[in-house]
Amino acid sequence: MPILTLITFVPLAGAILIAFLPRGSVGLVRAVALGTALVTFVLSLFLLVGFLPGRPGFQFLEEVDWIPAFGIQYKLGVDGLSVALVVLTTTLTWISILASFGPIKDRVKEYMISFLILEVGMIGVFVALDLFLFYIFFEVVLVPMYLIIGIWGGANRIYATIKFVIYTLVGSLLMLVGILATAFAFQAATGSWNGAFDYEQLRGFGFDGTLQLFAFGAFFLAFAIKVPMFPFHTWLPDAHVEAPTAGSVILAGILLKLGGYGFIRFAVPLFADAAQTWAPLIIVLSLIAIIYGAIVALVQPDLKKLVAYSSVSHMGFVTLGVFAFQEQALQGAILQMINHGLITGALFLLVGVIYERTHDRTIAKYGGLSERTPVYAVAFGFFIFASAGLPGLSGFVGEFLTLVGTFAVNPWAAVVATFVMIAAAAYLLWMFQRVFFGEVSEFLKGIGHHLEDLRPVETLTLVPLGALVVVFGLVPGLLLTLVQGTVTAMIGDATAGNAINLAFWR
Repeated sequence: MPILTLITFVPLAGAILIAFLPRGSVGLVRAVALGTALVTFVLSLFLLVGFLPGRPGFQFLEEVDWIPAFGIQYKLGVDGLSVALVVLTTTLTWISILASFGPIKDRVKEYMISFLILEVGMIGVFVALDLFLFYIFFEVVLVPMYLIIGIWGGANRIYATIKFVIYTLVGSLLMLVGILATAFAFQAATGSWNGAFDYEQLRGFGFDGTLQLFAFGAFFLAFAIKVPMFPFHTWLPDAHVEAPTAGSVILAGILLKLGGYGFIRFAVPLFADAAQTWAPLIIVLSLIAIIYGAIVALVQPDLKKLVAYSSVSHMGFVTLGVFAFQEQALQGAILQMINHGLITGALFLLVGVIYERTHDRTIAKYGGLSERTPVYAVAFGFFIFASAGLPGLSGFVGEFLTLVGTFAVNPWAAVVATFVMIAAAAYLLWMFQRVFFGEVSEFLKGIGHHLEDLRPVETLTLVPLGALVVVFGLVPGLLLTLVQGTVTAMIGDATAGNAINLAFWR
């Protein structure tokens, strides 16, 4: 069986197997779920090893007619960006499942099934090259995440879940309208449905300007909600706070990347003229998100909500880099996507660790935590410095390249974003100081012997992420080489668009 189909649907096979296991066999359910996720992870490594970065176009192509009457195909393929995000997905999935062994005690069978189906949807989004198939996978992601937050979430999980679903569903339905409008326009121009949903056929087709403006707007709304961009971000803090720890890891580490990936893969290449027309507005919204996320994070009393708002700020760098239409800025945006998944995923794991001990995330109740949990304090500090952009760690490289590329296009935008990086260091380090240093708080004293340091399983979930943060910080060329073909192709698509609008932005 072709490798992309295997990687995509092995988690589904695991979910079906778990569905037939006895309800009382919790240990076996967990073992099968983790084993399935690890098999998928290993397969994704074979994909990474077999990928040839220097070869143009998509690799490992799989193409079968699905609904021939409308030219809809089961078509999969990957470039460097897809490979990087598939491996990130498979890595965070097995880590999240392992991290769920302790906290998830009820309905374990249903939880693991939901998580594996979620992995199917996420991988499918990154490998689909048919727009209709992409939409199917994009929607599949919604259902298991709805269940994960709605069943295993916090006290206000129903409110957070409904808000998450409404926001996402509105955006994705508008995107479906954009997909259908694009397909009908292609059919009208060519007289055939063949290739009407094929990404490679539609790319650079040269659609009418009016259609591009409205279709790009539909795609933009769907992806902006996923990122999430200001002002479509309000579902994110609620969903993060109420989601179980593993749900927050996947939400921040992968689901937010669906938006950034959608912009790079679909919105800009298919509608290059409209992308440049929309670019000034998107750049402004990105800068607002960067500033707003940092300011709101600074005043958050809840540890998990602070990390959630930091995601709004950090993902603003992604959209800033994409719509600067400059090579270094786009490289930085892609690196920021990968690095944010690793670093923020680890931070949510760490927040979950202390929440399991204390059942409280209020920053004011902490203090002197390093005295009781020194290893935990070191791990938290490491990822805090990575998130703040310390040179030598991966968080620095993505933001630096984005700023350098943006400065080449518009120095004022780069200056604004640079000052916000200082604010990011302020809210992260201030939070770290309040939680870990000073006298041990009365709240922590009251917990007593239950306040233990990192357990072996918790350490195991963090070590791979920390190792990747160091490797990509010291040798960013590993990622840059992998995604260079994607960067070159998207910049070519963008600059082939309306040069007047690009000149206006510059």
